[in-house]
Amino acid sequence: MTNKTGFFQRLKGLTLAQKKLFAIALCQRMLPNYQLFSEVCEFGNPKVLDTLLNLLWQSMYDNKLKLNIELQMERIEENTPEPADFDVYGVYPAMDAAVALTSLLSALESKVEEDITNISKLSSATVANYIEATCEQEFGKESELDDYIFNHEVMVEEKEMQAVLLQAIEENPHLKADFVKELRREIVAVGISNIGISHTEA
Repeated sequence: MTNKTGFFQRLKGLTLAQKKLFAIALCQRMLPNYQLFSEVCEFGNPKVLDTLLNLLWQSMYDNKLKLNIELQMERIEENTPEPADFDVYGVYPAMDAAVALTSLLSALESKVEEDITNISKLSSATVANYIEATCEQEFGKESELDDYIFNHEVMVEEKEMQAVLLQAIEENPHLKADFVKELRREIVAVGISNIGISHTEA
């Protein structure tokens, strides 16, 4: 567990701009979860989330760009699914993708930096819930389930991805436009979400 503590200490040690970029990258990676759910269940408009993400990326290197946070939060809220209205598991990771963006906007508005770093935990929680939902094994103890989730390949990939992302941002403290654009390109090009979903628009 010492490794985990170190990760969050490092995350908290980033500047506000670095934390913001870290969170945007995680939100981008969660987008396919929403896109697929939206298509399958005919709910919401993924373009609302996609447009906001584009603006957030751009805001990292374009100082003239001013986000209307309240308007953007309203749009996301209108497109956030309510789990009680759907009987498919996909509603949960889709909701998490929308909630992550709402949390980021709210944190930027209130300048509560801890709320930005909590998006790291939200992304990992989406993965943990997915592993539990798709697990066919029976566990006698809660600790056995926790161990299964912690060591599952999807969770290992999530932790590795967040660690690589954190290191890249630590090594580029000035967050130049080229670095931000390349980071976005890489995540979009991979196109696979934190729970292994890929979505290509028809």
